Amino acid sequence: MRKHRTIIEPFKIKVVEPLTILSHEERASILKEVGYNLFLVPAAAVTFDFLTDSGTTAMSANQWAAMMVADESYAGSRSFAKFEKVVQGLTGYDFVIPTHQGRAAERLLFEAVLKPGMKVPSNNHFDTTRANIEHLNAEAVDLVIADGRDPSSNYPFKGNVDLARLDEFCAAERAHIPFGMITITNNTGGGQPVSLENLRGASDIYRRHDIPFIVDACRFAENAFLIKLREPAHSERTVRDIAHEIFSLADGCMMSAKKDGLVNIGGFIALRDRTWVDSLRSLLILTEGFPTYGGLAARDLEALAVGLEEVLDERYLEYRVAMTRYMAEGLNKAGIPTVQPPGAHAVYIDVKRFLPHIPSHEFPGQSLVCELFIREGVRSCEIGSAMFGRFSPSSGGATSFIPAQMELVRLAFPRRVYTQSHFDYILEGMEEIVADKNSMRGMRLTYDPPFLRHFTARFEPVD
Repeated sequence: MRKHRTIIEPFKIKVVEPLTILSHEERASILKEVGYNLFLVPAAAVTFDFLTDSGTTAMSANQWAAMMVADESYAGSRSFAKFEKVVQGLTGYDFVIPTHQGRAAERLLFEAVLKPGMKVPSNNHFDTTRANIEHLNAEAVDLVIADGRDPSSNYPFKGNVDLARLDEFCAAERAHIPFGMITITNNTGGGQPVSLENLRGASDIYRRHDIPFIVDACRFAENAFLIKLREPAHSERTVRDIAHEIFSLADGCMMSAKKDGLVNIGGFIALRDRTWVDSLRSLLILTEGFPTYGGLAARDLEALAVGLEEVLDERYLEYRVAMTRYMAEGLNKAGIPTVQPPGAHAVYIDVKRFLPHIPSHEFPGQSLVCELFIREGVRSCEIGSAMFGRFSPSSGGATSFIPAQMELVRLAFPRRVYTQSHFDYILEGMEEIVADKNSMRGMRLTYDPPFLRHFTARFEPVD
């Protein structure tokens, strides 16, 4: 059978939604009104929404059909039983606790287990994970490898945890570590995957130190497919088989199912043993709902049960990786540097290299997301000093700014939503941004909230 060069969308479009196309002047006016924060821009003003890949999936005909047979019983519904069986089959874990999204799963687990002064190691903690840990006066510790902090490195598994540092940290801080984590793929570091070899190594370290190992599994299928593509020892294995091994190496997982669950809402915690289960279910009842629905309608559980099966389709995953690579290569040809190699769910622009004239304390990534919206109608997400930078007291009562390690802008692609022609249209417009980049100005904060700054902060251009 002849191998085609073009990788097509492995689906046909059954329902369409019109795109909003405003003028530059209209978008600039809207942006000024909302304090130059893309999270505060109304969706009705956005042409291409790459703010996040979380909950923005176009669901399949089978998922919509499954929703029609949902059992909305308050307790013990058939839909929960179906969902539970799928999660147990995928992970091998007996105990499944549904939540309305990944953030709720994080909050439940951390509230049940963490105490002030505890430390949680991982490759990188994403923003909500870190915020939930720090809200409980515990510490989120990032131990990603050095390549994971270098946007230009072509190392294929830049999401790997530094095993030597992890072992050393676990030995020194064992009394303060309630569990260890790893995030697949590593969103903070550019959507980079973790190798199976590294996951095995992390599992061995955690078990040797008798520390429970929890996987943040929101993009487990994309990570498994990148293992198949980039780790030669596993090229002949199925993605499902690789995913099974990933989960077998850990004691449990948390998942925002709004990513690789291919749904618009939902998440879960799954655990191998019941040590924390009773506490988690008690908190769930108090804050989310009964343990067999966890803040979700049964129709959401039905759609999620189907989505967790569909996401393992290797034709879909091949297309998913190809579309991200296509955008990254197009941006690079236009003169816009991106984190290398491209991951699966997003392209990350290396803003420090693209806009070297804007210093970190003037939030160059925030400047670029605003420019992308005004010029192209693209809503994207800054992952740099606006998200992770912090102000720290210094001598004499002054305050110094500690920037993020990397200044990135993430273009996160909703699953099964946009086509190649959309990408080509965007790439054509990027040429104007490249030509005018030296005229772009930095931003200053006019409102800085106490938690998760990037969601509600407000900015203004620097004069």
